[in-house]
Amino acid sequence: MFPRVRRNLHRAVLVEEAVKGGYGLLADFGSLVVDTTPYTGRSPRDRFIVRDEMTDTFVHWSDINQPVSAETYDRLRRKVLGYLFGREVYLQQVYAGSHPSYRVGVEVYTESPWHALFVRNMFLSPKSYGDFSPHIRILHAPYLKANPEEDGTRSEAFIILNFSRREFLIGGTAYAGEVKKAVFTYLNYYYPHLHNVLSMHAGANMGKERGDVAVFFGLSGTGKTTLSTDPRRPIIGDDELGWAEDGIFNFEGGCYAKVIRIDPQHEPGIYRASTRFGAILENVVMDPETRLVDFDSDEKTENTRASYPLSFLDNVVPDARGGHPENIFFLSLDAYGVLPPLAKLEGEQIEVFFLAGYTSKIAGTERGIKEPQPTFSIGFAEPFLPLHPRVYADMLFEKVRRHNTAVWLVNTGWVRGPYGEGERIPLPYTRRLVNAAINDEITEYEREPHFGLLVPKAVEGVPSELLYPERAWRDKRRYGELARKIRAMIEENAKRWLK
Repeated sequence: MFPRVRRNLHRAVLVEEAVKGGYGLLADFGSLVVDTTPYTGRSPRDRFIVRDEMTDTFVHWSDINQPVSAETYDRLRRKVLGYLFGREVYLQQVYAGSHPSYRVGVEVYTESPWHALFVRNMFLSPKSYGDFSPHIRILHAPYLKANPEEDGTRSEAFIILNFSRREFLIGGTAYAGEVKKAVFTYLNYYYPHLHNVLSMHAGANMGKERGDVAVFFGLSGTGKTTLSTDPRRPIIGDDELGWAEDGIFNFEGGCYAKVIRIDPQHEPGIYRASTRFGAILENVVMDPETRLVDFDSDEKTENTRASYPLSFLDNVVPDARGGHPENIFFLSLDAYGVLPPLAKLEGEQIEVFFLAGYTSKIAGTERGIKEPQPTFSIGFAEPFLPLHPRVYADMLFEKVRRHNTAVWLVNTGWVRGPYGEGERIPLPYTRRLVNAAINDEITEYEREPHFGLLVPKAVEGVPSELLYPERAWRDKRRYGELARKIRAMIEENAKRWLK
């Protein structure tokens, strides 16, 4: 396709190419530090799906799934091909899907060696390329800016998915997350629509003794990676999963972890994996002279990221597969501080909280977000769901009933008050509550009146007043007002998708 293609270069070579080409610098501990400003988060308004005879009938067209014509796609494709043709191109051939029955070949052609490294980190490398067969192709030109008037885009950035051709164009933005989320969006069509496999925006881990699986649903920044990476429970995956007839499997081969203010004591696995040769630190601030990294700095963005392969972690499920989940956790980063840190969901509550997908967008995950903003995203994944949302909801509810899976709500956001007044719940408390639920330690519950949720009466190691959030607030009247407001918003947003 291109005259100068560097095929499937290994990690060390790609790091060398990135440094030599001026794309990044090595930190003192060996990670490659790169800068993607001004695009330090996803650009959802710049993502389009080609509307044609095939997609017209099954894509759920909306403000999220924006249509673009095949003619516009072809015109921009010629521009991208011409741009890449005159450059050295890095090709990575990888797989998405750890389940051998559902594995999908992905080819990424990119002008950037560090993005090729990102692809190698995030997906599954074939043992042999002899029988590799591509199913998806990505033409990646992060430093090619579109001309909206000429190219039919909204801005200089463009992410255009052509499902019929199984080909995607990405350009004008160097933010690496666009690559992985483009693939995820396609898989959210491919697996449920063609293979009856539920795709999930979730992480998962497994118990060492019983092999029990716990799944964590949540939007970016709510704690999927952190809670999936538990020192006592091997990780299956941290962000994208499938639930098939024989259990769950990871779509990816790596992690894309938020590392702003990462604490080596509370998140030792993520910290070690992020601070070694072969890892990528995206928009993390570093002194160019000393090469010392400041994980606490948000000078560029709150959405600082680390990309590393799962093999960089000490505690991993080797085949990235597990049985049917015994426990599912819906992670809500509650900016209002009214949800309990842990609650057991029953019956219709499961549907309401999944369909509403209440959480808060946090700074940096999308462009323009400066502080937490309440948001509602069905299945905690609406930005990546091309099919009608009920497809995913119905599949989940059926599987939960069939496999008798316990479902929990976890607030990883604020307690003792809303954002700006209260405090973010300490990670050790959240870990303790999750493990208490997994290990069947909770024997007594009480029903709080504002949401009708069952909350634990006591969990060893967690202050009792935090379990019942109203008790931790000084202003009980204000708590009640905000709780009623959030409940009404949750119920109203769930109604959009209730049958």
